[in-house]
Amino acid sequence: MHLVFDVGNTETVIGLFRPGELGVERSWRYSTALPRTPDELRLLLEAFVREAGFEGDALERCVVGSVVPAHTEVLLRALARLTRTPALVIDGVSELPIRLAVEEPLTVGPDRIVNTLAAKHLYGRDTVVVDLGTATTYDCITGEGVFLGGVIAPGVLAGQDWLKGRTAKLPRVDLHPPDRVIGRRTESCLQSGLFFSIVDAVDGIVTRIREEWERPGALVVATGGFAPILAPHSRTVERVEPHLTLLGLELAGRHLEGGRDGGGRGVEAASGATLRS
Repeated sequence: MHLVFDVGNTETVIGLFRPGELGVERSWRYSTALPRTPDELRLLLEAFVREAGFEGDALERCVVGSVVPAHTEVLLRALARLTRTPALVIDGVSELPIRLAVEEPLTVGPDRIVNTLAAKHLYGRDTVVVDLGTATTYDCITGEGVFLGGVIAPGVLAGQDWLKGRTAKLPRVDLHPPDRVIGRRTESCLQSGLFFSIVDAVDGIVTRIREEWERPGALVVATGGFAPILAPHSRTVERVEPHLTLLGLELAGRHLEGGRDGGGRGVEAASGATLRS
């Protein structure tokens, strides 16, 4: 059993993989912001593992990609009590079969690094990865696995937090597709404004990226927890892969351990969802 950890500012997403298989068998989320001791986190992870029908001694490999250094230390201490094999931590110096063709490669987040690896493995073509998380990131990745840079924009929840913090009477609304653009109640107006401002921002930035990159046929893939909700309403997103980052972490673990698991490109049909042909 392999566990991979995508540690974000808001949540940490865990993916469980079976050796030799490139498909997320189970996934869980927990709050990154909630302070925990290594013992508390170890007990939480043990509960997840047991829920999946495994015991702690079945854990063969852990891979961590984190943008929260303080939580990384706690997580690594918790994992050290679950497995005898040190966890692999992905960063800008990890020896992976990709290239970071940017001015400051050591500052590239591990999520963008493994998204590049996953896009190269799954698609093998010029790709724009739209990661809809705490921040919305746009990654420009060549078919050869070269990360050229991209865009970092406010995330999906930024609009909700701004309205809540700056307005006294407007209610907080959840993110879900509205029935129509023109709302007739305050809540429906807010819902439409929040949802379509995000969707149209994605389409606008992707269009600008394609024009500047001069790759009008670049594949656009949406990932992240909000991707299944937002992507079907986008004019530019062509595929949805909610677990792209987890797949990239698993691929990174395979490569760093010498690729002894094998693998292949068959995961695209199993995990990717095509929106348009």
